[in-house]
Amino acid sequence: MAGVRSARPATGFRAFFSYKVFASAVFTLLSLAAVSVLLSSYPSRSTDAAAAAVPRRSFLASDPLRARLDLIYRQAADHSAVATAYAAYARRLKLDSSRQLHVFEGLAAAFSDLSARLAAPIDDEDAFRPLEKEAKDRVKLARLLVGESKEAFDTQLKIQKLSDTIFAAREQLHRSKKLGTLAGSIAAGSTPKSLHCLAMRLMEERIAHPEPYRRATAAAPSDLADPDLYHYAIFSDNVIAVSVAVNSAIKNAEEPWKHVFHVVTDPMYLPAMQVWFVRRPPAGGAKVEVRSVADFGFLNASYSPVVRLVEGGRGDLSVLNHLRFYLPEMFPKLRRIVLLEDDVVVQKDLAQLWKLDMDGKVNGAVETCFGGFRRYSRYLNFSNHEIRDRFSPRACAWTYGVNVFDLAAWRREGCTEQFHQYQRMNEDGTLWNPSSVLSAGLVTFYTTTKPLDKNWHVTGLGYNPSVSVDEIQNAAVIHFDGNMKPWLDVALNQYKHLWTKYVDTEMDFLQLCNFGL
Repeated sequence: MAGVRSARPATGFRAFFSYKVFASAVFTLLSLAAVSVLLSSYPSRSTDAAAAAVPRRSFLASDPLRARLDLIYRQAADHSAVATAYAAYARRLKLDSSRQLHVFEGLAAAFSDLSARLAAPIDDEDAFRPLEKEAKDRVKLARLLVGESKEAFDTQLKIQKLSDTIFAAREQLHRSKKLGTLAGSIAAGSTPKSLHCLAMRLMEERIAHPEPYRRATAAAPSDLADPDLYHYAIFSDNVIAVSVAVNSAIKNAEEPWKHVFHVVTDPMYLPAMQVWFVRRPPAGGAKVEVRSVADFGFLNASYSPVVRLVEGGRGDLSVLNHLRFYLPEMFPKLRRIVLLEDDVVVQKDLAQLWKLDMDGKVNGAVETCFGGFRRYSRYLNFSNHEIRDRFSPRACAWTYGVNVFDLAAWRREGCTEQFHQYQRMNEDGTLWNPSSVLSAGLVTFYTTTKPLDKNWHVTGLGYNPSVSVDEIQNAAVIHFDGNMKPWLDVALNQYKHLWTKYVDTEMDFLQLCNFGL
């Protein structure tokens, strides 16, 4: 019994102790929970404040609406650039597209305005949906317009590029032609060293031995003015060229003793020309008269506009080249004369030229026009009313080289006076190139020229490498007109032999001057 009573107090103590431990644990847990709640409340409040400070637009960054907005914005910007580019093309290409230009400019402006509105903050889809629809409609319209206009724009752009290329090519060709013409004129106008040497050697001979040449020139034949003979006029200061022209005419003449050649040269070259024909007289009884421009006293400034201009300092004019307009005054006793240029070669007898029926015309010449080429419009300035009122631009041009002049008809028509009139009108060079004797001849003999058969005179051997062999063989006279003269290094080799075979190679001065013939 005693044992049982003593055990009860122990059991109550243990129960009391367990209750205190339990209460302490509960209190601790509650304390920890309260501290945890207190600590977690501070970051939550700061996060809410930050979220409240962010605009609505940042919220859309992760929203599908933002992606749609960016897509529409990029499309609007891209199509605005395309519309602006096509408007610029239309403006540059000068299309008949004033309507297209206005459409593309308006479309570009509309896209720019739409892009500005898309860049503004958008809070909800209700505000975004009308902009999206407008953007899609405008993009659709832009694609439709570009699709319709692309082919036309591309074609016009290609045409414009091709036109620019053609213009550039023409400009380059024009420059090349000008440079080629300049180089050719320099080559043709310059005196080759061998030709200068020949003139100097002949003049030296004239100075060293004056008496034989003085006697020879004084004993001139009495029939130099016989109108029944065949008379030629050659105006040149090129000794060897004149000798070839004379030599070829004599060698191909059936009756050479009837042919008289009147050579007129510059006073400076008169001694050289005289020495040549005294040392190498023409064969077959033909006659050569050598005179100077200064021997014709009527050629003075008071009578001739050309002489007056030359004495006044006009370097683009030559009295020697314009002597052809004074043939009746130079040869008053003659009825007909043939003018030969110094760069021709005679291949047949020319006696028939004195038997031609001139039909009352003054000038007999071979016409050079074909189609629309070499008409009067090429040589005269038809923008000037003086030319426009007197001449037809479609009139056919002719050429110098071989010309038959009826001096009686010349005197009757007053051609020299007409030449003087036109020459005074052209003193400022507005009617034609003042240095062109052909242009002056075209206006002087406008209605008084008789066309000759083309076989009398074939031109182009000084510039055209494609003259046919048949034309050359059938020609009575071949003409090395152009810059590629046969005595120059730039001569066309396929024709040069036609000229060199008439050069008098037995003349000792040619060998001394190293003529490469």
